[in-house]
Parts: sequence; structure tokens; C-alpha cells
Amino acid sequence: MLVQSRSFIVSTPARQEFFDVTDRLTQLVAESGIEEGIAIAYTQHTSCCVFIQEESEDVTYYGTQLILQDTLNVFAKIVPPARNEGQYLHPGPIHIKNAADLRGEHPSWGLNTDGHIISSILGRSTTVPVVAGEGVLGEFGRIYFGDLDSVRTRERTVFLTVMGR
Repeated sequence: MLVQSRSFIVSTPARQEFFDVTDRLTQLVAESGIEEGIAIAYTQHTSCCVFIQEESEDVTYYGTQLILQDTLNVFAKIVPPARNEGQYLHPGPIHIKNAADLRGEHPSWGLNTDGHIISSILGRSTTVPVVAGEGVLGEFGRIYFGDLDSVRTRERTVFLTVMGR
């Protein structure tokens, strides 16, 4: 079995946003020479997600595809955006203190509980079958990395792996 991996950094804004990573995974599959197997896109960040969705040609003024903005709009109804301390149980005072003492984080950066909850629902990875040397995504399928932490700009890492024969 052959395995190839790589990672890349995504600079994200201080708002919930999605980034199409399909071409990067497609390139890795093509360069790997693997004909049959699986390709995986993953992020370790607990307020981020990776998933497959249809490509929507129309975008918002920020450039977010409409289907992805619709996704955020639905989640905002069931997981309201964190706007003030005490809105959610997390983060508690110990977490805020440790974040400040150990990582120099501002307390307002803890207002991202909604991003963590949405991430746990959408998931932080997706797997695509590789058949005849190509990822099987369907006619409209695209792979999106989403940063759901809207409190600050970030540098996020996406990991790609392809394995097979």
C-alpha cells in the first residue's frame, strides 16, 4: 500500500468562513500515482470542519457561496453565535484563566463555543474514494474546509492523505 501526505496553511478571517480545498486533494491524488484507494482531508482544529458540499456559483458580498451561507444561517438558528460570557457553559473561568496564563489569549477569544459545537456536528474530516486515479466527488461535489471560530484571524492547517494501490 502506498501512502502520501501533505499539509497546508489557510489564513482565515475573524468570521465564519469556508475554503474550497478540492483542487489540493485532487492534485495530491494525481501526483501519488494511486489508482484505487481513499483520499482524506482533515483538520485538527476543534472549531473547524471539513465536508463535501455542492458548489454554488453565486456568492455573498464576502464571497461565501450561497449554499455555505445557508448552512451557517441554519446552524445560527440551532447553535446561536456566542456573543457574551455566560451564554454557554463553556468556556468556564478555569479555561479562560488557563488560556490567558498559558497562551496569552484574550478572554473574548473564548466566545467561540458555537464554532466548537458546529464543528462536532459537521466533522473535521472527510474521506473520498479514489477510483481509476481520481477522487469520486460526483458532478457538483467539492471539499470545503471551514473555520467556525469568528473571534479572530487565524492560521489553520489542513492535512491531506491519499492511500491505496
